[in-house]
Amino acid sequence: MKKEKVDLKTDIGGIELKNPVMTASGTFGYGSEYDDTIDLNRLGAIVVKGLSLEASPGNPPPRVVETASGMLNAIGLENVGIKRFIKEKLPFLQTLQSPTIVNIYGKSVEDYIELASQIDDIEDISGIEVNISCPNVKAGGVAFGVEPIAAYNVVNGVREKTSKPVMVKLTPNVTDITEIAKSVEDAGADSVSLVNTLTGMAIDIDTRKPILANITGGLSGPAIKPVALRMVWQVAQKINIPVIGIGGIMTAEDALEFLIAGASAIQVGTANFVNPKSTIDILDGIINYLEEKNIPSIRDLIGCMEV
Repeated sequence: MKKEKVDLKTDIGGIELKNPVMTASGTFGYGSEYDDTIDLNRLGAIVVKGLSLEASPGNPPPRVVETASGMLNAIGLENVGIKRFIKEKLPFLQTLQSPTIVNIYGKSVEDYIELASQIDDIEDISGIEVNISCPNVKAGGVAFGVEPIAAYNVVNGVREKTSKPVMVKLTPNVTDITEIAKSVEDAGADSVSLVNTLTGMAIDIDTRKPILANITGGLSGPAIKPVALRMVWQVAQKINIPVIGIGGIMTAEDALEFLIAGASAIQVGTANFVNPKSTIDILDGIINYLEEKNIPSIRDLIGCMEV
């Protein structure tokens, strides 16, 4: 691995990254899927596919559809479950230099607490990303992340069960995302990542039926970038913990916009499907930009937007 001329290190609430380029959960598998494509040790961190207590098959197909400047997915958080992950997937990740961050989700606060408890003793997991875009079964299916008190309760429960850094992934499908961000900060989150997908749908005009079997799905890709960028900027003004930017980041220029808006790091998601080497291309582009602009450290760029 070559030594960079610029300082790329950034801290995301207790996890020091060698650079700000992370993978987004659900778009990078468990890491090993990309081992033959890129040097995984160059990544700032690997965020694995969301994990639940028990294995889940996800939603029935069709569950992915291309849209203008993006894609809709209704995968349904298919995963192997926490126990199989620890036994079958983690050993590979333990061979890497890049930190592993585990994304978790549940249908109840108790699910999240149990997941955090099982992860807490595993030394080679650097942090937990808490997906609060999931339905709270006890509250009639309303997502934890759309209501400040529900979001607080989940994060507070996780915080009490782990000493690991806790990152909370926020949904954009809310009236005011800064309220949710402040709530999870108060609950003990060490950082927030945003945004998750926007809810959308597509219709087959010949059959006059929804294309996705689930009817609705999560919109990602370049189409959501302006919304994500605006929300990252708003949240960065309101909280005192690091913000990780997600949403339509396809190029180094996209990533730089999020950093300038106040993100301490970024996650690359849908771009991985278009170009499996996108994370490394984005990283190299950030390095080139810093060198060309004579900016010695990535930290000099974070939140430097003038208004």
